[in-house]
Amino acid sequence: MTYQEIVGFHGHACPGLAIGYRMSLAGLGALASVRATDEELVAITENDACGVDALQCLTGCTFGKGNLRFRDYGKSVYTLYCRNTLRGVRVLFHGRGFPEELRDDREARMAWILTAPEEEMISVTPVTLEEPEPAAIHRTVACCQCGEGVMETRLRGGMCIPCREPEAAGPAIG
Repeated sequence: MTYQEIVGFHGHACPGLAIGYRMSLAGLGALASVRATDEELVAITENDACGVDALQCLTGCTFGKGNLRFRDYGKSVYTLYCRNTLRGVRVLFHGRGFPEELRDDREARMAWILTAPEEEMISVTPVTLEEPEPAAIHRTVACCQCGEGVMETRLRGGMCIPCREPEAAGPAIG
């Protein structure tokens, strides 16, 4: 998948998307791996920013397939694990080589991210981790309060979380 195709998926070009693109390419390259068709790869992202769209497009890891995991640490870090080779890498965007004079020029910043040598912005470190569990499929059952279908592992006393804990659900949408 090209960067322009990923921009089309994401909706716009931005530095965060470019960072995710380069990080994903670096991780796949280090693992000598290709895009997952099923769950051969597992990706763990430590942020929920724009770059995760590039991670999904390039690696084939998605929340829907259960091979994209989220850890809310706020770091520009992806960990990729290949089930076929049992190898993993931690990919960090450090941006140490970033020219300070480009900081206020969005277009130049994106151009630098897309073309700079990998070692000037990214470190890739082999990691050992327990093989992540494959995606689990759970039954859908009706909430005894609202009647809506909910994954059975999310029920609390027979109720969905929004019915049981309205404050946890946040403001009503609609």
